[in-house]
Amino acid sequence: MIAWSIDVARASGLFDRIIVSTDDAGIAEVARVEGAEVPFLRPADLSGDFTPTTDVIAHAVKAIDASMETSVCCLYATAPFVRAGDLAKGVALLHAGATYAMAVTRFAYPIQRALRRGADGGVSMMQPELIQTRSQDLEEAWHDAGQFYWARAATWAAGTPVFEFGARGVALPSWRVVDIDTPEDWARAEALFPVISAS
Repeated sequence: MIAWSIDVARASGLFDRIIVSTDDAGIAEVARVEGAEVPFLRPADLSGDFTPTTDVIAHAVKAIDASMETSVCCLYATAPFVRAGDLAKGVALLHAGATYAMAVTRFAYPIQRALRRGADGGVSMMQPELIQTRSQDLEEAWHDAGQFYWARAATWAAGTPVFEFGARGVALPSWRVVDIDTPEDWARAEALFPVISAS
């Protein structure tokens, strides 16, 4: 998985350095074999399941003593379908003045029609006042695609939240977005891989 992100970063031609932040010696070795740098191992207090991404990248920026004007991209290893062209669009938005530039995609179904499901299996609308509104008349909603985030080193170092004013989204088609967090996500990515990698 991590090799895919490293390969795309290299192929994009956008990076002077490709650095992997990890606390795992095995992942570090794979990253080095794939041509990335691992100049440090991430400390334990930044390696938990609930550690914010901004804290991890802030640590990396400071650890390598990056110039605060440097464009820095956090590229997730759990995004197998990231493409060099999308990374280029993101850095262009950053250079045009965005605080953050990230991959986003549309929700497949209007979120205003979301349902609550009780412990007994019963369902009810979260926004019942919209039951008579046609789905095509509801506001389109987007979500973070979990692929990449561009920002200046100073923005990362300050711990600025990603979704602050000034963030911009690179629109991706939903069929090319799989953020692998669960075994179901992994199975979906495996099923889609032959089709997406051929497109």
